[in-house]
Amino acid sequence: MSSRGPRLLEWKLGTVAELVQETPRVASLVLDVPEWHGHLAGQHVDVRLTADDGYQAQRSYSIASAPEDPRLAITVERLDDGEVSPYLVGEVRKGDKVELRGPIGGYFVWRATDDRPLLLIAGGSGIAPLMAMIRHRAAAPSTTPTRLLYSSRSYDDVIYRAELERLASAGDGLSVSHTLTRTQPSGWDGYSRRIDGVMLAEVAWPKEKMPVIYICGPTPMVEAAASLLVDMGYDASSIKTERFGATGG
Repeated sequence: MSSRGPRLLEWKLGTVAELVQETPRVASLVLDVPEWHGHLAGQHVDVRLTADDGYQAQRSYSIASAPEDPRLAITVERLDDGEVSPYLVGEVRKGDKVELRGPIGGYFVWRATDDRPLLLIAGGSGIAPLMAMIRHRAAAPSTTPTRLLYSSRSYDDVIYRAELERLASAGDGLSVSHTLTRTQPSGWDGYSRRIDGVMLAEVAWPKEKMPVIYICGPTPMVEAAASLLVDMGYDASSIKTERFGATGG
């Protein structure tokens, strides 16, 4: 599978094959993209919209589907004042065309052939590229020991909730821990605060196991989690981060 090359960065038209409403504000678009040459788990694509008057708006979205999946999936959070996300979440319909190019990025990627313990830390829709890794792990298949720590505002805001529960129950070495920072349902037995050092000490692999770590989410969360891990003695070179301000305008 080739994931680089000038021909892959040409704009292509993908057809919306499926729409999945993940949460009230988040949807996944599953696309059929002709002559798609594959991607690596963790890469992203650029999406471009063109208005009737010729005005164009462009945003980047992480690929959420596994490299093994013949269709390409992106997960988008609607921002009310955004230029692109309100169209992708709410207006686009099955059969519509979406202009995109990619895959892009070679740093924030994970391959199932890497058997080091894997620690994934996500905030909000920053789960998307990490979900591509989790799906890649399942499809490979791989039994790489993997732990996900996922921070969401509320239970209803947990993206891929049912799929994560199913994959974590497979008994193949994946565990999922949630923290809900704003509201929690009755009987909630997960964490109920922002990610902190105590939480990381409980969830993360011991540093002696030399895990590889991927963190994706809002900039403050990513920087805080990475700094805490470095302070706890984890090798900074093993921590890969991807930050965003707003989640896809």
